[in-house]
Formats: sequence, C-alpha cells, structure tokens
Amino acid sequence: MKLTCNKLKLYEAVVNVSKAISERSSLPSLEGMKMKLDNSTLELTGYDLEIGIRTTIAVSSADSDSFIINAKLFSEMLKKMPADDIYMEINENMQVTLSSGAVVYNMAVTSADEYPELPDKKNCEMISIPQTMLKSMINQTIFAVAVSDMNPVLKGELFEIEDGVFNLVAIDGYRLAVRTENVKSNDEKKFIVPSKTLAEVSRLLSDNDEDSCEIFVSNKHIIYEINGYLVYSRLIEGEFHPYKSAIPKTSTTDVIVDRKELISTLERAMLLISDRTPSPVRCYFENGTIKIKCTTALGKIQDEIKADMAGPVIEIGFKCKYLLDPLTKIEEDKVKLQMGGSLLPMKIVPLEGNKYTYLVLPVRLSRE
Repeated sequence: MKLTCNKLKLYEAVVNVSKAISERSSLPSLEGMKMKLDNSTLELTGYDLEIGIRTTIAVSSADSDSFIINAKLFSEMLKKMPADDIYMEINENMQVTLSSGAVVYNMAVTSADEYPELPDKKNCEMISIPQTMLKSMINQTIFAVAVSDMNPVLKGELFEIEDGVFNLVAIDGYRLAVRTENVKSNDEKKFIVPSKTLAEVSRLLSDNDEDSCEIFVSNKHIIYEINGYLVYSRLIEGEFHPYKSAIPKTSTTDVIVDRKELISTLERAMLLISDRTPSPVRCYFENGTIKIKCTTALGKIQDEIKADMAGPVIEIGFKCKYLLDPLTKIEEDKVKLQMGGSLLPMKIVPLEGNKYTYLVLPVRLSRE
C-alpha cells in the first residue's frame, strides 16, 4: 500500500483524531489510531468506547487497506518532517515507511481487523445548530459541570429543546449554568452529553456565522458533524436534576454592576485564596456600593466598587471562584445580580432577555 499526501493536512487530522484515543484500553486495538485508505481518501479514526473522532483527507493513491498506528509517535514524526509532502508505504510485514525529503522513518503497524465499529447515523434524529451559537453555549456553561463521580448524570450537560427553545444546562451542586437560544425545531428532545465530548466538540467548532453543526441523536449515542469531522459519543443515562425548580422566581435585592469591575475586584481577592487558604469573600451591598472583604492566612483585602441597587441591604458570602467563573464567560458589559437573602442563591442574569442564567450558592459567614 502506498500513498502521498500533504504533511500539514495529515498532521492536523492526526492531532484532532488523537483526542479520542486512550493510552490504556481493555481493547489493545483502541490504543492506536485506525487509518483506512480507499484510493484517494484516507480515513482516520480514534475511539475509546466513550468518545470517537473520525475525519478524512484527500491523498494520492490507487490502493485500499486499513491498519492501526501509534498516533502519538506518528504525529511527532510528522511534526519533524522537513518537506510539505509525505510519502507512506506499508509492506506485507506490517512495517510502514514514512519519508519526506531526505528523512525516512520506519515503524510497525498492526491489523485493524479487531477495531470495533462506531455508531451509525441511521435511525438518528437530526438537529442543525449554528456553530458559533453552540460554541458559545458550551463555553459559557461547561465550567459548571460536576467533576465528582457521586452523581454521574451531572458529569454531563443537559440538551433540552422544546417549542423552539434550546437550553443547555450544567450543575455541579454548588452552581447552575443555563444558556438559552431559539432554534428552528418544534420537536421536544432531552439528552445528556458527557462534558469530555463537549470539550472536544467546542474545540472543533468554527467562529464563522455561516457554518452549521449537524447533530444526530439516538437513544444511546450522539454524533456531531463539524467541518469534516464526526464526533461520536455515548449519552449519559438517567434523570437530570429538575433545574427549573431551583431557579428563584423572585428577589428582594437587585444590583446592576459593571462586569469587568466586579471581575477585577474578585481577582484581587483571589490572590489571597488557595486550596490551603479557602476563605470566602464577603460581599456587602448597601447605598450603591459593593464592599468586598476577604481574610485568609496569607492576609486581608478590602475593596469596593459602585453599582446601581434596589432593595434592602444584604451581606452574603461566596466561594470566590464560583462567583468569578460565570462573570468571565459573560460578554455583556453589565450584569444583574439578584438576591433574596444571605443564605439563598445569587442569580446572575442579563439586563434584558433570558440568554443566560447563573446561580451561585452562598456560604454561611462567621462573625467578624
């Protein structure tokens, strides 16, 4: 088997597909990347039984064959090659010769006979979503996905489509993130996608408003079709937390604040906070001023910024990172903070509309 192809296109495909390859697997064949040649098309596949990534590139060849190659070593070889074109040849002893310019590498490959099949798009329902929209929704919610195995359902995000409204939801027990957009779909769909899959999907999504992402969903798996790549994933089974009932309907104290000013204040406080010194930040809302205090073993900070306020004075404490995370994902200059008491969650929403909703649980403050 022989082929010639562009080095940069092959290298990019190998790097992206490698994201779905596990260094250790119960199936030895999955520890490598499957390459399948069919004349002028080379198909590359990585799969770890939870997530799979597949793409194709154009090559010059008249042969057909398939094999499994060590993706990490292969990508490093490609990276070091001096010329723009790569020549590959696999002989009957399953040895590959990789050459470019005066450089020639040899390495072993293995048979692809034992490589498992990936899910098929047949019998799947299809949804089309603009790539920029989906990328924004993932990036503005994924930070709130749980990392603990205590509740596996919360290690993914809920895709909820109903009456033309698409909600993407993440919860970790301490905070809630909801992103909402309108979509052209009257169907009702609910499914939970692992955050690992969404991280790879986001990385492949483009910033071009004209590009769309086709999503194929069945009862057990989901397939994303993005810019020549197919991303396969199992769905998480189980019931997602009834998040809508957790979102407060009313508030007593409403605050409109400059988002960047609040971020800067919290980042200054973060200088004193670490895993070894995990003190909360005290937020005091009164007379158009937000006062921030934090005391740790490393030191103290006092800071304040101006804000527009309505409602009674309130003092409330938060884990600084949990309050900071959603603020850094929002794009608007100003945000609205809504509170109903010092022991009730803070709600962060836009000044107009319902594009996003974030909840952050407070911590009980000790007396100063």
